[in-house]
Amino acid sequence: MPTDSSTSRRAELAVTGRILSVVVFTFLCYLTIGIPLAVLPGFVHLDLGYGSVMAGVAISVQYFATLISRPIAGRMADSIGPKRTVLHGLTACGASGVLLLGAALAQEWHGISLALLIVGRLVRGFCESWVGTGAIVWGIGRVGANANAKVISWNGIATYAALAFGAPLGVAMERTAGFASLGLTVIALGALGYWLGTRMVSVPVVHGERMSFRSVFFLVLPHGLGLALGSAGFGSIATFITLFYAAHNWPDAALSLTVFGTMFVGSRLAFANTIKMFGGFRVAIVSFSLECMGLLMLWLAADPAIALCGAGLTGFGFALVFPALGVEAVGLVPPASRGAALSAYSVFLDLSLGVTGPLAGYVAGEFGFASVYLFAAVAAALGVALTVALYIRTGRGLGGAAAA
Repeated sequence: MPTDSSTSRRAELAVTGRILSVVVFTFLCYLTIGIPLAVLPGFVHLDLGYGSVMAGVAISVQYFATLISRPIAGRMADSIGPKRTVLHGLTACGASGVLLLGAALAQEWHGISLALLIVGRLVRGFCESWVGTGAIVWGIGRVGANANAKVISWNGIATYAALAFGAPLGVAMERTAGFASLGLTVIALGALGYWLGTRMVSVPVVHGERMSFRSVFFLVLPHGLGLALGSAGFGSIATFITLFYAAHNWPDAALSLTVFGTMFVGSRLAFANTIKMFGGFRVAIVSFSLECMGLLMLWLAADPAIALCGAGLTGFGFALVFPALGVEAVGLVPPASRGAALSAYSVFLDLSLGVTGPLAGYVAGEFGFASVYLFAAVAAALGVALTVALYIRTGRGLGGAAAA
């Protein structure tokens, strides 16, 4: 006869399987983001001839679009359902691929190419918010609110696994098949995701008390500010690591994104349960501290091996920031407002990534590319201070994990 432990193990695997069947859409969405990620700064800076600030803007403009569309995504997930929200997002993914292809074909006309590239990044921002928010709400609807942290963690694993895999893949594709191949691949991935999504079972829309987005926003504001501070590290690496490597004449810049993503995924897989055990605030404090140390290693790196270690430690530390503070934030609202809470909380990720690009571009232009990572390390250190203050303010031994 099966033991209690084996029965529990099978039940846990079944829950994980239901989560994975939904976060696969997040993986496909972020694969369309990751594939051009390591190529775009060089394309704008070297091929089109624009400066480092414009290279940062070309990356960061996507996150402003995500910022604008987050409230819409949250309300869509709560009202029309997460499945339809995800399908809308995957349609936007395919459209962004068409614009990326257009930018490649118009490369000889620099202004037109840059305009198409930026519009494509804006459209991909809508894709990111709709798919990311919809997939989390869809996952929670499939497995229950008690698995909030697990759904958020697996969604993040899908996000950064896609970025880690997509960045070197995009570099290899650009070298072997040209920049236009990136646009074609993004179109194909959007179509594949939409086809899979139409065949997935939806979940019922949750009815009940719904808070206004304004109320939800201010409720999760402190947690979101912490997320924004922690996200500066990822934004700095995603936007400027290729130019940082180029400034040092180091090879294989995309490898640092792979190491970042691999360590991120490893941290999520190995330590996701620590949020339930110790509470979100405690985990976030340790995570911010590790991220800060990794960014300082990047700032001081004298060779690519140290830079890789710094990128890896940054990814390892940043991995649990989103779910740790996110569980605390989502636990503050009723079930019918989960989508709004997730979108309001995620707004700060988008805001941070949107501001980091041009701001870090300015820092790089004034003080050199290495200084970008000192700037991000200071932000992570401020994240530690803010989270300690939140933890003291709540006066709860285990944070909000139990409530969530």
